[in-house]
Amino acid sequence: MVVKILKNMDFSILFAVLALSAFGTVMVYSASMVSGVMVYDVTPEYFFKKQLFSWALGLVALFAGIIIPYKNYRKLFKLILLVTVILLILVFVIGQTSNNAQSWITLPLIGQFQPAEVAKMALIIYLAAIYTKKKSYIEDFTRGLLPPIIITMAIVAMIFKQPDLGTAVIALAVSGLIIMSSGLKRTHLFFMISLAVITSFVLYNFGLSEEQLSRFDGAYQPFQYADDSGYQLINSYLAIHNGGLIGTGLGAGVQKLGYLPEAHTDFIMAVIAEELGFIGVAVVLGLLALIVLRGFVVSMHSHDNFGRLLCIGVAGLIGIQAIINLGGLTGLIPLTGVPLPFVSFGGTSLLMMMFSAGILINVHAVSRIRKVQQEQQAA
Repeated sequence: MVVKILKNMDFSILFAVLALSAFGTVMVYSASMVSGVMVYDVTPEYFFKKQLFSWALGLVALFAGIIIPYKNYRKLFKLILLVTVILLILVFVIGQTSNNAQSWITLPLIGQFQPAEVAKMALIIYLAAIYTKKKSYIEDFTRGLLPPIIITMAIVAMIFKQPDLGTAVIALAVSGLIIMSSGLKRTHLFFMISLAVITSFVLYNFGLSEEQLSRFDGAYQPFQYADDSGYQLINSYLAIHNGGLIGTGLGAGVQKLGYLPEAHTDFIMAVIAEELGFIGVAVVLGLLALIVLRGFVVSMHSHDNFGRLLCIGVAGLIGIQAIINLGGLTGLIPLTGVPLPFVSFGGTSLLMMMFSAGILINVHAVSRIRKVQQEQQAA
C-alpha cells in the first residue's frame, strides 16, 4: 500500500512544501544571524541550527502524513482530542512564559513544544470525524451540530486564555470553515455567523487586555504610536519599501539589524520583501496558494466525507494562517504573533504544517488509487 501511495502522490503539493520549508530555513538564518548576537546573545547560527533540526523532523512528519492512511485518524479522533486537552491543561500547570504568553511546555524525550499548534490539527481531525459520524442527523441542531461546537469553543477558550489570541482566532476560523462545510441548514448557518459577530463584539469590548487592544492602534495608526505599538509595523513598511522589485540581495537587508523585532518569526516576509523584493514575495505567495488551492481540489475529489472535511480543514488552516500573518505585517489587521506557514522560525509550527500537508497528499493518493480500482472493476 505504501508503494501505491508514493506512486500516486500529488507531487505539486510535495514540491511546494519542500521548496517553502527549505527556503524558510535559509531565510531564518538570514533574518536571525545578527539579531541572534545583538538581541538574544547567542551565536549567529543558533536559530538556523534549531530550524534546520526542526526541518529534519518536519521531513519525517511529512513522510508520516503521506504514508499513514488518513482513515486511521477517524478511528483515533477521541484519543487525539483527549491528549490535546491534557496538553493544553499542562500548559497552565508547567507551561513556560515567552512574550507574555504561557504557551510552551517541555516533556521528556519530546523537548519544548507548543500544544496550541497541535490543538489546531486535533480540532480539524475531531470535527471532520464527528460531523462525518453525525452526517445523517446534522440538521438536528441540538443533537448533531451543537455538542461539537461546545467542545470546540472550550478548546479555543483554553488557547485564548494562555493568552494566544492569534492561534485562538485561527483555530476558531478553521473550525467554522469545517462546520459550514458539514451540511448544516441555512438557518443554522445564519445563527452561527450571527453568533460569531456578537462574540467578536463582546470580545473586543470586554475580553481583550490593554496590550492586545494596543495592537489595533499599532495597526491602524502606526505613525501616531511610532515608539510603541506601531514600531514593528513601521519598520515592516520600510523593509517592504527598501526591497522594491528585486530586493537588496540575500543577507543584505537592513531592517533585520535590530530595527525589526521578531524578524525571523512574525515578520520574516518583511525580510524576504527587503532582500528578494516583489519577486521573492510573489514566489512564496505562489507556493502557498498552490498548496491551499490543491488542498481544496483534493477535498472535492475525495471519495468520503471524512477525507473531504479533513482536506478543507488543512487547506483552510494553511490559508487562514498565511492571511493573518501577512495581514499583520502589512497593517491590514492587528498583529497576532502567528508564524508564516512553512517559512517562519518555530519548530512545533513547522512540524505540524508539514504533517498536515502530508495528510493532503495521502488523501489525494488514496482517492486516486480507489478511482483506478473502480475503473478496473468497471472494465
